Amino acid sequence: MSIRIFSLFFLVFISSVSLCSAQMMSVNGENVNLRSGPGTKYSVKWEYGQGFPLNVLERKSGWAKVSDFEKDTGWIHDSLLSKKKYVIVKVHRANKKKINIRSGPGTSNDVVGQAFYGVVFERLEKKSGWLKVRHETGLVGWIKQTLLWGSN
Repeated sequence: MSIRIFSLFFLVFISSVSLCSAQMMSVNGENVNLRSGPGTKYSVKWEYGQGFPLNVLERKSGWAKVSDFEKDTGWIHDSLLSKKKYVIVKVHRANKKKINIRSGPGTSNDVVGQAFYGVVFERLEKKSGWLKVRHETGLVGWIKQTLLWGSN
């Protein structure tokens, strides 16, 4: 009897751990559809571009249920996801202010560029609460991690 109870507890524990351990991935392609369900027959909710970071919540029949930095959820086919790490600027949506991209990890370093809310960067390195990133234009620099989403 006690072995059954332990087994049941273990299965419930493992199930809850797998539900809580979401995986960060990124979009692999341009004009990738986020759908309302796991299949091409479902309506398109959004369209994402290369590198857009997503949090995988669930998988079903070759499809991944994902959420983005604005908490929108939907389904993307597994073949359109990559483990390559990308991040997105998550601050200043309302006021359209820019964040600074610096030459090194710290505010004492020179500003080498700026970015608005929603700009996507490839994540290269992490150091002392800062991320070294690369934009598709080739710009490389450092951004404070708290200003970005997808940096787990």
